[in-house]
Amino acid sequence: MLRHSRPPNPPRRRRRRKRTLQRVAVNALGLLVFAVMTFPVYWMVSTSFKQGGEILSFTPQFIPTNPTLDNFRDAIGRDLFWSSVRNSLIVVLAVVIVSVVLAFLAALALAKFRFHGRSVFVVVVFGVQMVPLAALVIPLYITFSAIHQVDKLSGVVIAYVAVVLPFCVWTLRGFISGIPKELEEAAMVDGSTRLGAFVRILLPLVGPGLVATSIFAFIQAWNEYIIAYVMLSSADKQTITIWLANFTTGTLRGVDWGTLMASATLTALPVLIVFVIAQKQFVEGLAHTGLK
Repeated sequence: MLRHSRPPNPPRRRRRRKRTLQRVAVNALGLLVFAVMTFPVYWMVSTSFKQGGEILSFTPQFIPTNPTLDNFRDAIGRDLFWSSVRNSLIVVLAVVIVSVVLAFLAALALAKFRFHGRSVFVVVVFGVQMVPLAALVIPLYITFSAIHQVDKLSGVVIAYVAVVLPFCVWTLRGFISGIPKELEEAAMVDGSTRLGAFVRILLPLVGPGLVATSIFAFIQAWNEYIIAYVMLSSADKQTITIWLANFTTGTLRGVDWGTLMASATLTALPVLIVFVIAQKQFVEGLAHTGLK
């Protein structure tokens, strides 16, 4: 005797249809947000390849009909481009190295040691991140003027480290706290010294966290504009963001949009290259909280 399978009851069918509609709605919303976020970047890159007539046309050209590299040649040939790139690289590398080293030592102390005022220090580090950057510009300028660090790259480095360091400490503390202390104790029982356990056990496990924190510090320092604009007044000491903000033709035509978009594309390339190179470590660090 054949047995016929019973079809799903109506309540179960409705619940399944409801879940399907919810997934479709969430995916559609995600695609919409992705399109809104990426369209300005696409328009910037596509405009950098357009000629002047296409850029100023009242009919939008989503794809360049006659792509050209003249805008990139004009951007690279502009005055102070390479000096601004050099200054930004100097500042960014110094900020990344100093902030990551200091943040790692501070996070290690907060995660592994118990001392008086530890909780207060953690709250202060977390509270500093809530202060708007615009509110710190004038106090920073007054303080740096008193110690003769205005219009110097070293002053900008110190200011960037002060801004980036709290977040780096907070992030690395979470990575280090996720590593069981039993791993170091087991290594020391096997005959390793505390320094050896630190180098062989703790440091490799916190590596993805260091990479993720370094990428954050790099992006923050490379894209920062307000502090550099206030602190640096000499043209030969300006960073790439100041050079980009001052990008006008000085004529009645106003802004040279083609060259400006090409310059913005070139400015965004270092961040993209760094993220692509360290993408695996960055994602691993965020997903696993520094512990494989």
